[in-house]
Formats: sequence, C-alpha cells, structure tokens
Amino acid sequence: MAFTERSRAAREGILAAARRRFTEGGYERTTIRMVAADAGLDPSMVIRYYGSKDGLFSAAVDVDLRLPDVAGVPPDELGWILARHFVDLWESDFGRETLLILLRSAASHPAAAERVRTVFTDQVIPLVRKATGDVADADVRAALLSTHLLGTVLCRYILQLPPVVDADTLVASLAVLMQHILTGSLAEDQS
Repeated sequence: MAFTERSRAAREGILAAARRRFTEGGYERTTIRMVAADAGLDPSMVIRYYGSKDGLFSAAVDVDLRLPDVAGVPPDELGWILARHFVDLWESDFGRETLLILLRSAASHPAAAERVRTVFTDQVIPLVRKATGDVADADVRAALLSTHLLGTVLCRYILQLPPVVDADTLVASLAVLMQHILTGSLAEDQS
C-alpha cells in the first residue's frame, strides 16, 4: 500500500503517541482513544492504519536490538562490546521507549510476553551462539544474559536506582558481568 505524505505523517504521529502511552501506562492502561487524542486524530484513523489495539501495540514494539557482529571479536572483549552496545541502545529514544513498553506490558499482556520471547529466540540466542562458538550451554548463557539486561533496564529506567544511573559506571559493571556470562564458568565443577 503506497502512502501519501499526509498519511505517512498520520501513521508516524499515531505510532509516536502510542509509544509514549504504552511506555507510560503499559498495554492495559492504553486505549485507542487516548492514542488518537494525543496524535490529534479521530480514533477511526488509528483503526484504519493499525487495525486494532493489538496491531498498534505490535507496531510500537517492533524490536530490533541492532546487535553488533561479534564474529572475529576477541573473546575477552565480548563483555565490553556488548555492554557498550546495550547502554547506547537504551540511551537512544527508540531503544529505551521500546524496552520500557515491553517491560511494563509483558507481565500482564501475553502478546508483549511473546514479543520478548521472540526477541530472545531470534536475536539474543544467535548472538550468544556466535559469540561463544555455539557451546553446549549457549542457550542458558543467552537466558542469563537476557535476565541480567532486562533487570538492569528495570532498575535503571523504571526504578531509577542511583547506582545504575551513570552510563559509564554501568558499562564498566555490565562488561564484567556479561563477560563472565559469555565466557566464564557457569557452574562449579562437581567432580
């Protein structure tokens, strides 16, 4: 479907308003009427372009982590490279907004939880497999990495815990933890 400049502007305005609303209130507390009012449009326009609240939500959380290519990266630099990448992504308006929408919505909305699982399966697991040479426990390492990163987003942007507010301190701390998750021992040898 070809869009005119006017319809493109309307779609972008709706999407920007939806991201703000979903970020502030999550899926449950956001309505089509609120988004339309924020965009200065009739609710029928939201339905026209996005079909439903679910369609609008799906468009608002189209997540691309823009992960770096880790092929050829020395193993002892992986933690730092990924820590810097994630903090830079979170500091971008799009990255922070999208992740906050997902975090606020995933606990109560199945589509948001599924979106998080899809990002994990389609983006994080392949990255960790490539970074680790596809070790036997790569999926466990990917899950631990995701757990830590999502917890950091929660503490930094929602709870706003002071120790994780400074970006440089956060990168340095994350780098050490991520390095261990990717290349360190995950369990004590039981032999």
